[in-house]
Amino acid sequence: MSIITLTTDFGLKDHFVGALKGKLISGLENPIIVDISHDIDLFNTLEASYSISAAYKSFPKGTIHIIGVDSERTATTEHIAMQWDDQYFICADNGILSSLIQKKVAQKIVAINIHDRLQEENTDMNVFVAVACHIARGGLLNVIGKEINELRMVNEMTAQVSSDNSLIKGTIIHIDQFGNCVTNISKKMFDDISMKRNFKIKFHNKKLDRIHNFYSDFKNTDKYTLKAFEGNALALFNENGYLEIAIYKSNPKTVGSASTLLGLKFRDVVSITFEE
Repeated sequence: MSIITLTTDFGLKDHFVGALKGKLISGLENPIIVDISHDIDLFNTLEASYSISAAYKSFPKGTIHIIGVDSERTATTEHIAMQWDDQYFICADNGILSSLIQKKVAQKIVAINIHDRLQEENTDMNVFVAVACHIARGGLLNVIGKEINELRMVNEMTAQVSSDNSLIKGTIIHIDQFGNCVTNISKKMFDDISMKRNFKIKFHNKKLDRIHNFYSDFKNTDKYTLKAFEGNALALFNENGYLEIAIYKSNPKTVGSASTLLGLKFRDVVSITFEE
């Protein structure tokens, strides 16, 4: 029994997701199909990479991940299949996987070359389905592609550190359903650079000087209960290990969120300055 995950920007209004699942069911016996997300912003490869990086570790070895975001094959963008961390990833070579593995060495990468073996009207997703079914049946990657050594490099998932280690400069790479704004500043990078120095997290004209351990990590007193802190801005490292700017008890549809109340948008700069 095969586990196949789907990450796309297709949304759920149209037939695309259902048709994709139907093709997988037609090609395999009793596959387990798991939706990671179909609400990736259109063509947003950086958000797709973050979403798959946050989710794939929850799956067992041998899981196959189809990523249908900006997936068109062009003269400069190949379709690829990659084995990494004992799992399989199928998508276009558009920066999603290079952002995912972060300069680590994959077990194997192939440029898919079965397009001329399929019917002429086959779509990019049909190619991905054919590759996923091949892998699920125990097929080797070399049968469906030519081995390559490098992916298209995109470094947007990596924040930048100043030469004197006084500054980490990152950007917003994902805004979740709660309006929380995830940056590309990792906890590992922060721990390596901070050396327990005082710091300020800066974005737009705002500053935070503390990283919370969890969302409700406020100091309660007889005068100030937890209720009093609702609406306060905070920073914390989320479960995926990235710095997140949030509003305690946010709700984008009612009281607002970090995105709406703090004016943060995708690709906005968030920096951390360290004091000597």
